[in-house]
Amino acid sequence: APHPGAWRALLFLVPAGVPVRSGDATFPKAMDNVTVRQGESATLRCTVDDRVTRVAWLNRSTILYAGNDKWSIDNRVVILSNTNTQYSIRIHNVDVYDEGPYTCSVQTDNHPKTSRVHLIVQVPPQIINISSDITVNEGSSVTLMCLAFGRPEPTVTWRHLSGKGRGFVSEDEYLEISGITRDQSGEYECSAVNDVAAPDIRKVKVTVNYPPYISNAKNTGASVGQKGILRCEASAVPVAEFQWFKEEIRLANGLDGVRIENKGRMSTLTFFNVSEKDYGNYTCVATNKLGNTNASIILYGRYGRMSLCFVRMLCHAPALRLNLACRGM
Repeated sequence: APHPGAWRALLFLVPAGVPVRSGDATFPKAMDNVTVRQGESATLRCTVDDRVTRVAWLNRSTILYAGNDKWSIDNRVVILSNTNTQYSIRIHNVDVYDEGPYTCSVQTDNHPKTSRVHLIVQVPPQIINISSDITVNEGSSVTLMCLAFGRPEPTVTWRHLSGKGRGFVSEDEYLEISGITRDQSGEYECSAVNDVAAPDIRKVKVTVNYPPYISNAKNTGASVGQKGILRCEASAVPVAEFQWFKEEIRLANGLDGVRIENKGRMSTLTFFNVSEKDYGNYTCVATNKLGNTNASIILYGRYGRMSLCFVRMLCHAPALRLNLACRGM
């Protein structure tokens, strides 16, 4: 605790002090502005000489130290040196509320003088609030939010992490997308940058629902007695459910020697032993909660080179004619 005489000394030391300007007395001379990161220690130094009889450090109007006597109740504030040439203090674990002006006040030849230093506290960028992952229907409007704090104030940037690479979207805390399309689904990256430390980066996943679109459905040929497979591929979010029809009749898995297998975007209709009655037109229907679509796929008969040659042999074709015919297929 400060001794009783310190109060009387400060009556002369603090109220009567005036800032030192260029051309004034050399002492006291405080250092230039001090810049530290949040959590680090800040050292405030004041150069004095042997003419100085009383010294004190103040934060605005609050006395931190008077000579060696500590007035501040903050245990982070400690005195480093009090000599004929330097009077310095240190503040440990600096936080943003420590930022501001600090005054070194001295008494020299019965004339109080002061010198001021400004403490600047830098804070690494930190994203403090960001939108949650979201699922919307195609055509909807979407607003993503990314709020960040830091000193200096960080720059917030949104990027779309698409399959084609990192696409720039905007430089703002809010990202607005009107009439969102399926191509705009995926992850969006928010980055907060202020050059104090590494950027703070967070991601938001945007899922865009859209109705099914059949992207691959080709007619297929198969020989009698062989295996035949019809394939139907549909893009959709949520993933489509598939149904197969022949004319107006819905096909069931395991009946009539067929198997229906659905895996993700692909549905297959397999005939293990194709017969003449299997040939014809089939319809693949893809459905999700946003709609449905269908495609027509034909299973047709196919005859290979060897089977044609075998048929001609059964017809007793001359050997030379048979060879020429087979060779030309």
